[in-house]
Amino acid sequence: MAYVIGVDCGTSGTKTVLFDERGRVVASHTVEYPMYQPQNGYAEQDPADWANAMTATIQAVMQKSGVKKEEVRGIGISGQMHGLVLLDKDGRVLRRSIIWCDQRTAAEVEEMNRTVGRDKLVSVTANPALTGWTAAKILWVRNHEPEIYEKAAHILLPKDYLRYLLTGEYATEVSDASGMQLLDVPHRCWSDELLSALQIDKALLGRVYESCEVTGTLTREMADRLGLCEGTIVVGGAGDNAAAAVGTGVVRDGKAFTTIGTSGVVFAHTSRISIDRMGRVHTCCAAVPGAWHVMGVTQGAGLSLKWFRDNFCIAEMETAAMMDVDPYYLMDKAALESPIGANKLLYLPYLMGERTPHLDPDARGVFFGLSAMHEKRDLLRAVMEGVTYSLRDCVEVFREMGLSVSDMAACGGGGSSPVWRQMLADLYNCPVTTVESKEGPALGVAILALVGAGIYGSVSEACDAIVRTAGVQAPVEEHIPEYEKYYGLYREIYPALKESFGKLAAL
Repeated sequence: MAYVIGVDCGTSGTKTVLFDERGRVVASHTVEYPMYQPQNGYAEQDPADWANAMTATIQAVMQKSGVKKEEVRGIGISGQMHGLVLLDKDGRVLRRSIIWCDQRTAAEVEEMNRTVGRDKLVSVTANPALTGWTAAKILWVRNHEPEIYEKAAHILLPKDYLRYLLTGEYATEVSDASGMQLLDVPHRCWSDELLSALQIDKALLGRVYESCEVTGTLTREMADRLGLCEGTIVVGGAGDNAAAAVGTGVVRDGKAFTTIGTSGVVFAHTSRISIDRMGRVHTCCAAVPGAWHVMGVTQGAGLSLKWFRDNFCIAEMETAAMMDVDPYYLMDKAALESPIGANKLLYLPYLMGERTPHLDPDARGVFFGLSAMHEKRDLLRAVMEGVTYSLRDCVEVFREMGLSVSDMAACGGGGSSPVWRQMLADLYNCPVTTVESKEGPALGVAILALVGAGIYGSVSEACDAIVRTAGVQAPVEEHIPEYEKYYGLYREIYPALKESFGKLAAL
């Protein structure tokens, strides 16, 4: 039996899982670490924390499993996207990493738009300039910390810094590199045109690979430290969402997944490049060679339900504790006591502004139609429906772009709710599946490692063998026209309030 290791370097911690060649979990271990916010809107992490967590978790899974090191055929790494890691000529970290949720770069985004032009950025990188993405962070360091920028010899993403520690190679892969805004996304290579315009030396950047390609092998020093064999392959790996797509089997046209976590993501695979010129959704290279993915994001998905729980469901939380069940289980039951449309009550889930399709940081949450007849269960159902309408907005953008979404998987905390999955099936008008494995990104990069090791011939072949469906929820025919009536009205509310949101923000 062959084994592979999947390392998932997230924002709250790093999780490492040892899998066998059939994708079954053998051992798992997680180490958490802090995020630093030196000023309002800043977000940083220490790459040493990621390195220590990777080392500790790999050591732990090898010790727990009893698997012989000679049986481990490869390593894949998934990571939080967009983080900036600067190294000097000796490979030493120059400053803490500015990570994905940092928002300090508004001036640098404007600089990119002036220097390159919005339309050119979209045509080359498939996305408008964004504060959270890496290029703007590079410019910020150059503008505000020139003494550090002068020492920089290498620019890496978070997971690619871990690759460097494992192999000594300065490399990245297409899915994560797509989020730097320096990659020519249609052609899957660094853009000489953008690098020249932004005056960023191409020599600072690592070599770009496909996600399942071998990028290097374990050095003797790291192999000895981790309890693995020198020469064990390390594949390209993937950014977190691209890795999750592989881990849920979203590797062919027509396949997509919806994640309901704090935010909500709708992610669709496509074998042809498809770019939304309005910038409402993100297009990046997929972890499948020669393919891309399109991703829409709603900011306040699971966050909306958690906000409602924490403020209005204290009794349910106390009852759930006595029953030893999850409070969301009782909230699901309560939502089913309210009909579709929540007795004519609608909710806009814009607690943190919105990305898809409105790109409006000033948008805010709204209950529309509230009356004296409404009860807690109606508000609860309205929140769940409002989040689902927002996710449907993402699917509508995909459809405008000519992307077929006929096979949808659900994952994330909200995806475990059968009530929410049924809402998704009814509003998407397609079956919604769940998969057996809950390992997501770690399984995805382990699959990539299995391909890189030659155990499977392609990513799709590996997914066919490994990713197993746990259940399917089909749309209920009579629900569809009922939801369409309310969804049509939901789409009218934001345009009517857009100007007022801006006025509220200015008060």
